[in-house]
Amino acid sequence: MSQYQVVIIGSGPGGYIAAIRCSQLGFKTAIIEKYSTLGGTCLNVGCIPSKALLDSSEHYFNAAHNFTAHGISTTGLKVDFNAMVNRKTDVVKQNADGVAFLMKKNKVDVYSGLGSFVTKNKIAITNEKGEKHEIEGEKIIIATGSKPTQLPFIKIDKKRIITSTEALSLTEIPKHLIIIGGGVIGVELGSVYNRLGAQVTVVEFADRIVPSMDEDISKEMQRVLKKEGMQFLVSHKVSGATVKGKEVTVTATDKNGAEVSLKGDYCLVAVGRAPYTEGLGLENAGITLDERKRIPVNEYCQTAVPNIYAVGDVVRGAMLAHKAEEEGVYVAEIIAGQKPNIHYNLIPGVAYTWPEAAGVGATETELKAAGKAYKTGKYPFRALGRSRASGDLDGFIKVLADKETDEILGVHMIGPRTADLIIEAVVAMEYRASAEDIARMSHPHPTYTEAFKEACLIATDNRPLNM
Repeated sequence: MSQYQVVIIGSGPGGYIAAIRCSQLGFKTAIIEKYSTLGGTCLNVGCIPSKALLDSSEHYFNAAHNFTAHGISTTGLKVDFNAMVNRKTDVVKQNADGVAFLMKKNKVDVYSGLGSFVTKNKIAITNEKGEKHEIEGEKIIIATGSKPTQLPFIKIDKKRIITSTEALSLTEIPKHLIIIGGGVIGVELGSVYNRLGAQVTVVEFADRIVPSMDEDISKEMQRVLKKEGMQFLVSHKVSGATVKGKEVTVTATDKNGAEVSLKGDYCLVAVGRAPYTEGLGLENAGITLDERKRIPVNEYCQTAVPNIYAVGDVVRGAMLAHKAEEEGVYVAEIIAGQKPNIHYNLIPGVAYTWPEAAGVGATETELKAAGKAYKTGKYPFRALGRSRASGDLDGFIKVLADKETDEILGVHMIGPRTADLIIEAVVAMEYRASAEDIARMSHPHPTYTEAFKEACLIATDNRPLNM
């Protein structure tokens, strides 16, 4: 039986990054993956393929709607959807091959099959043929990720009523795509197909889309996406979805109890994700799930069984690939006797619509609920020379700072390249910078980053330079 110092179950961002860091720290390491390719949900049916389609559809949308203003003629423009999907598939393969290369480079042993606990140190691996063998690990890291949440009253047939997985591999552009759930996954995939010409209707239970983000961001995103043709039914509770031939009927009730019926050719159920722990045999290791089917861990990502750790979507906290990565490194370094740290409040969230949206730290609603005295600086991209040059005029950057100390408490932005811009806010908050600190830093002109500086100038003492 092969023995390892660290065995990792799951090869998504949390798992494969943990494997690399463990190897760097000198541990004999193995990783177990249920599927035929490495990379987990994020790489295969999540972050990477969705961004590939988002980028492709954005290119088409710009060519169809914005290129003329730049003096570029696009006569005869059309979508080759098969080519678009094939490109997405190729991007995924390149990334999966890259992870496999990293495992080989870092001398991490890779096992293909379903890993399940026999004891707290022994893992049985069952491959596709049903063949089983066992390995042992002094430390075990569970990084099995999550799967799409299903509604008990809706049957997912993976043909007309689909999850995000199937939405990434459709063979045609829907005529009318009905999306149940207006969170990040729903609006991103809705953006893809809306740009390509589909009618898209989003049904959301909350009173706004992307409810996890700052309320101002939600309002601006809905305004922009509505302008682009997407339709939204917020404060609506879905009661059912049925298929007849190629037609899907979705029923819902509004906040007053009035029933609404929608008909389309596809229905995407995007109401969140649930921890994936099926088949792990956790009971054999002495681990019990919490009320939300997550694996309970302490501040060190350590389970109730001291030699077993868990990271990413199977534990508490935001279900984000980069959060899983941070925890993977964190656990590897804990095992090595180091004293790493994660500031969970400073893990940013991003929606890759266009304009992109991103946020880090406290939202304005959270500050109000906590009774925190704060001040706000909000600067529109429309006022930037760079935005006028590129034509990206929608959105803003909003800075929330402590009213007394001026320390930045939260930054929320929607606009061009905010998925990249948010890191400036993360760095600032990591070092507890004040709004004035940022306002006094030189930002290159003309760039989108100037909006952050201007928002900080407004938050400091309301003295913008370019508005």
